[in-house]
Amino acid sequence: MKQGLSRVQTIALGFLMIIILGTILLMLPIASKSGESAGFLNALFTATSSTCVTGLVVVDTYTNWTLFGQVVILLLIQVGGLGFITIGVFLAIFMKRRIGLKERNLIQESVNTLQIGGTVRLVNKIVRYAMIFEGVGALLLMIRFIPEFGIVKGIWYGIFHSISAFCNAGFDLMGQFEPYSSLVRYYDDVLVNVVIMALIVIGGIGFIVWDDISVHKWRVKKYLLHTKIVLTVTLVLIVAGSICFYVFEQDNLLAGMDVKGKFLSSVFGAVTPRTAGFNTIDTGAYTEATRLLTVVLMFIGGSPGSTAGGIKTTTMMVILLYIWSTLRNKSGLNIFGRRMDEDSIKKASTVFFINLMLAAASALIMSGLEPLLSLSDILMEIFSATSTVGITTGITREITEASKYLLIFLMYCGRIGSMSFALSFTEKRHSPKIKLPIERITIG
Repeated sequence: MKQGLSRVQTIALGFLMIIILGTILLMLPIASKSGESAGFLNALFTATSSTCVTGLVVVDTYTNWTLFGQVVILLLIQVGGLGFITIGVFLAIFMKRRIGLKERNLIQESVNTLQIGGTVRLVNKIVRYAMIFEGVGALLLMIRFIPEFGIVKGIWYGIFHSISAFCNAGFDLMGQFEPYSSLVRYYDDVLVNVVIMALIVIGGIGFIVWDDISVHKWRVKKYLLHTKIVLTVTLVLIVAGSICFYVFEQDNLLAGMDVKGKFLSSVFGAVTPRTAGFNTIDTGAYTEATRLLTVVLMFIGGSPGSTAGGIKTTTMMVILLYIWSTLRNKSGLNIFGRRMDEDSIKKASTVFFINLMLAAASALIMSGLEPLLSLSDILMEIFSATSTVGITTGITREITEASKYLLIFLMYCGRIGSMSFALSFTEKRHSPKIKLPIERITIG
């Protein structure tokens, strides 16, 4: 009996079709400022980076793409950030169409919600809150951009950078001052820094957390365990990351800055690796310690069911709790007065090691393809693509075509989830009727 596509396969195929459509549109001469086609690889790389909300670029967004091309990129970012399933279901609701069980299952898989009940209501909230956050962010950024760029361009810049930040994409239009410069000119601008960082964090904590907070408001004790873990880990990573960034860069990139510049640059340097890709100081000039810190933050990423990538904050917390529990010779993982189930431990371990092995294998391949590049440059690039971050030391546009195709593959895996990508080939599994005998081995 022929079976249809599974939920994971549907999502994986859907993102692939969006990338293909984006590639076709970006290959049109109308999308390129040169008036000629940007070429297949440049268009594919840009479409993949946009749809997978990564931010790695092989050509500068402002310098090389026309307004049409920029609009295509922004639409891909929006669809990729919220998820095409979410947007599709929202449009179906708007047109008064009935949402069946199959669509509800797809929503559950797409936004990583804990249960199938209330998924349609959650989609409404996701789109509504996204429009509010992006709208407010755009208006606040216009305060800075309109006086600087004029009304029309200022409005467009506000909208573009707000959506790019909220969806954790990291695309920017500041190439008119200097190509690939991102937000360096605003390193000490309080308004731009705070708005961009706030959008990154809000987009990265996840839709489940939004819903929980909107229901229970400030009654923290009533929050889901998921919400408590996400908020706790996010706060710890921002604070600890900012302190480490300052310590590692105080005699390097932060030297000569005033107190405000050092503070904003340090916090921004801790927030943007999870997983936005903007930068306010030259990432290519990072110390080796800061590069390692950035790789760790990129690997962890944001939270489940968000616009961010990485292994996710909850995965990291489960792994750490499991190690701590094992060292203390205790059974079960207990936190905030609750015990986690065994499936969470298995899934967290699987996600952690699949992502780590994928990144390690890719780093080995790229090291062979790019013998002249340093290992730290390669690791930054690989983890940036795998976790859909977009931070780079500047090597993206200089690497070989083979390495670019490798990054495209990693960005795609990172957006749909490396474990989901693997499951798309192996999901139809059957439990064996007969189990083999157990034999113990020595570990450690």
